[in-house]
Amino acid sequence: MNWNSTEFVWLDWAVLAIGVIGVIWAVWHAIVKDRKAQKGEDSSAYLFGKGEPWYVIGMAIFAANIGSEHLVGLAGTGAKSGVGMAHWEMQGWMILILGWLFVPFYQLLINKMGKIITMPDFLKFRYTQRTGSWLSIITLVAYILTKVSVTALTGGIFFEYLWGLNFWAGAIGLIVLTTIFTVFGGMKGVMTLSTIQTPILVIGSFLVLFLGLSTLGGGSISAGWTDMMDYCSKLNNGYGTTHMFHWEQGDSMYQEYPGFVVFLGATIIGFWYWCTDQHIVQRVLGQVPGESNAEVMKRARRGTIAAGFFKVLPCFMFLIPGMIAAALAQKGAIQMNETDAAFAIMVKTVLPAGIKGIVTIGFICALVASLAAFFNSCATLFTEDFYKPLKKGMSEAHYVFVGRVATVVVVVLGFAWLPIMMKMDTLYNYLQGIQSLLAPAMVAVFAMGIFFKKITPKAGEYTMIVGFLIGMLRLVTNVITDTGKSTMDGAFWNATTWFWQTNWLVFECWLLVFLIIFMVVVSCFTPAPSKEQVEAITFTSDFKKSIRESWGAFDIIGSLLVIGLCAAFYWYFW
Repeated sequence: MNWNSTEFVWLDWAVLAIGVIGVIWAVWHAIVKDRKAQKGEDSSAYLFGKGEPWYVIGMAIFAANIGSEHLVGLAGTGAKSGVGMAHWEMQGWMILILGWLFVPFYQLLINKMGKIITMPDFLKFRYTQRTGSWLSIITLVAYILTKVSVTALTGGIFFEYLWGLNFWAGAIGLIVLTTIFTVFGGMKGVMTLSTIQTPILVIGSFLVLFLGLSTLGGGSISAGWTDMMDYCSKLNNGYGTTHMFHWEQGDSMYQEYPGFVVFLGATIIGFWYWCTDQHIVQRVLGQVPGESNAEVMKRARRGTIAAGFFKVLPCFMFLIPGMIAAALAQKGAIQMNETDAAFAIMVKTVLPAGIKGIVTIGFICALVASLAAFFNSCATLFTEDFYKPLKKGMSEAHYVFVGRVATVVVVVLGFAWLPIMMKMDTLYNYLQGIQSLLAPAMVAVFAMGIFFKKITPKAGEYTMIVGFLIGMLRLVTNVITDTGKSTMDGAFWNATTWFWQTNWLVFECWLLVFLIIFMVVVSCFTPAPSKEQVEAITFTSDFKKSIRESWGAFDIIGSLLVIGLCAAFYWYFW
């Protein structure tokens, strides 16, 4: 048998089959054990989980973030644009903000409400009922536009180039598998699968990185790195793709990622995604009834610190292997007709027989765990924030069933959007572009609502609505004008170029500024928040003491190390 075969051989298929059976058994065993332990508990255990250890929380956050858009989109972006998109992956420092700043506020409201909250719960308490309902709507729309459809597309591409599977068979198969897993697994299934796939994914991706560099360097990893950097530094009309900031207007990538604005834009999206998105925050809110605030916050914070370390890895796991693939293709060592196929081709080409099967197990688990996490969050939002208030007093089994039905509906809508999405920008640019339209409203409402007590309930409600409508209007113009690239004739289009033709990152930053000013102005003319609403974001002396008791030297040192790693990456690829 040829151990260096560039195709899947019988050993890979055997390893894959045994591994999948093992994963199914491990997940099923964990679910059965958990269900026995929580008999008689309500549906929140199914939806949120129950106080997992900090290292499991860290891996779950990482796994929830890593999806097929990384396996395909990030590697493809690396092959095409180098490290220009790395800002969105160097967000380990942003995850720390969730653990250090936001978890205490969320825990305070959990105490006041007597239940684990969703993000709409928070906004309903701080602002108005309609504010929370709008957040649920916006979040569900975001999942349909950016998660289900993107994962279906990229999963189909990945399996097509890895196994030669028909694109639609791979995409539909992934969705069906994940839907079944989510329906029967709940949050415990997601957490267990995350624990299994994270080490496989990390080790397998680094094998691709190092073996790819060795192949490029003729057996030397350091020579391979030098060759990759030399090749990529000559791309982009000589401006190179080995730096994260593009300052000169002659640089073609400046039009997409202008100067320091790219960092600001990535930070706005990161703030929304890591600190306020149900999909991520849900991983840190699970807790055992009666557990002390200090213990809950300690576990959540350490989970975010662990996730911060993990978040440094994707650039090395996916983006840089994409750059290696581009250099190998230039040398004729691999055949790559489409940049989105970069990672799948690297797996097939550089990994030895048997290892391909093991690594593929991790990748399948990553796809399913990430998508299942979104499905679970959708079920949580719909059940807790829409259905329960309308149908009170139903059995817990009924509520769980409704959440499952909501999951299936989200899947159908995601597939309906897929043909439109395939006609738009490149995959990773499309994903971040959609998020840039939704993030400003979220950031304004959460940040201003938590840190400024004079912001009024109606200011939050109106800002959420206005921000969402402006973002959707820009999305419509993006579809019509090919993201501002088409030539549009007529008085209307000529008069509105400032809206539909402005760079997407610049638009995002100005939208945030506008919404913050809008909130302040509306607050001047609407009723002040109630005493209870202000108390929801006011730390008492006892709560401050519990916060202080929740952190120590380990937390400080770990956080500083995460920040240092992010800073080192920025320094090297400046």
